[in-house]
Amino acid sequence: MTLERIKRYQREIIKRLIVRGILVLDTPTCLGSGNSDSDNPTDLMLLTDSISDRALLPGASIAGALRNYLHEYKQGYAEEETQNSLATALFGGIRSQDDGDQSSIIIGDALSISPAPTIELRDGVKIDSETGTAKKGAKYDLELLAAGTKFPLYFEVAISKQDDEAQLIKALGLALQGLEKGEIGFGIKKRRGFGRCHVKAWQTWRFDLRKDDERWQWLIFDHESTKLSETETTYESIAEAFGVKLDDEDQRDRFLLKATFKLASPLLIRSTPKPKLKPKKTDPGFNQVSPDVVHLRSYRPNETNNDTEPVPILSGTSLAGVLWHRAERIINTLGKNKEMLNRLFGVVDEKKKEAKASRLIVNESIINNTKDLVQNRIAIDRFTGGAYHGALFDEQILCGSNETLITLELELRKPIEPEIGLLLLLLKDVWTSDLPVGGGSSIGRGRLQGIDAEMTWHHSGKNQQNWTISQDKNGKIQVSDAQQLEEFVAEFVKGEAA
Repeated sequence: MTLERIKRYQREIIKRLIVRGILVLDTPTCLGSGNSDSDNPTDLMLLTDSISDRALLPGASIAGALRNYLHEYKQGYAEEETQNSLATALFGGIRSQDDGDQSSIIIGDALSISPAPTIELRDGVKIDSETGTAKKGAKYDLELLAAGTKFPLYFEVAISKQDDEAQLIKALGLALQGLEKGEIGFGIKKRRGFGRCHVKAWQTWRFDLRKDDERWQWLIFDHESTKLSETETTYESIAEAFGVKLDDEDQRDRFLLKATFKLASPLLIRSTPKPKLKPKKTDPGFNQVSPDVVHLRSYRPNETNNDTEPVPILSGTSLAGVLWHRAERIINTLGKNKEMLNRLFGVVDEKKKEAKASRLIVNESIINNTKDLVQNRIAIDRFTGGAYHGALFDEQILCGSNETLITLELELRKPIEPEIGLLLLLLKDVWTSDLPVGGGSSIGRGRLQGIDAEMTWHHSGKNQQNWTISQDKNGKIQVSDAQQLEEFVAEFVKGEAA
């Protein structure tokens, strides 16, 4: 019996490209460890480095997010990745390829720059659509990295003699441009506003390994450093850093809606107040007691504002829940097929153990120029009509003025006209204060009043459609191309019946 010798494919590496950047979180991010033991204080703990106790962003997570973004950018949403694409050229063969090429890029794990990153706790609950109350056993809580947390990124591309160098640089540039624009998220619940981030600074190094001096420079290069070099040029644009043009056609088909509202009534999204140190008798407000419930707040530091005080927000999970239930009500009223609801907001089939991600992305929104007001309330015994014993509680709500503004941002991926029509009906209900957000809607809280809205349908390629809606102080509404928007609603109304 003779043994056949297998000739192994050898990559002849001739160049190395190294890129470093600083990633900054724009919204809270849940990089879960997957550890849900009963001994843990929360349902999902953060993933941290076992030695330094810093937050850990694995290189595998970065690679997966970049590959998925590059694939969607070049081939569109919900399309299968092809073997001869930019994504496979940079990140290697697809799973169906048994003999696919090895990835040309090396991505390092990223540890947070701060040794003790700020952590936020968020809780949530699933609402029963029939009763409008919380489902039993459906409450959860998460540990989140606060906005402003920074991670040093490290990328190294090995360019072989057989590679198309220009193609690899273009692929890497387009992928990193997604980080630069804040279009790539990390962690769970990215489609509900978590995990948004951006890169604010880039540095690059190129080494031609065929030259002795550059080969030596690559060997002595500090690959483990987590800081940007003080002697190298820092770029805000990755295209400028590479010296290439990245004006490529975006194949993603998406509908963007950005609407600004003012607060027409008090607002409360319940959150537990943080425990405070016991005050001294000399402190002002010593006799004041912390309220039982406060409005949800989150950290939002930036380059011009390094305040550590959290700001009031409207969470993406709360807004998505409100939109989901009103959409369900509209569909049931018109006798439409509920499958559209699942396509928009996603669905989890516990029996089949299958899940479909939401195509509607709902972002978190900061609420500007608000004032806090503590209200004392008590539950009423429905049998006696008197106060229920021991049911006195305080709520710290948000109150607004004409300067109190909130901007809602939605994105629908791969939309069709009936789905846009349903979104317009939801926008109308929020705009006219008919659809409240947050808690206490039965006592008049959570009403918003529309000011203006911008809508853009980015078709595959460079084509796009734009619409605007505005309302003046006298209540007069102006709509650009109202007929086209009305046609979207008509397409939804005459769509599939249940």
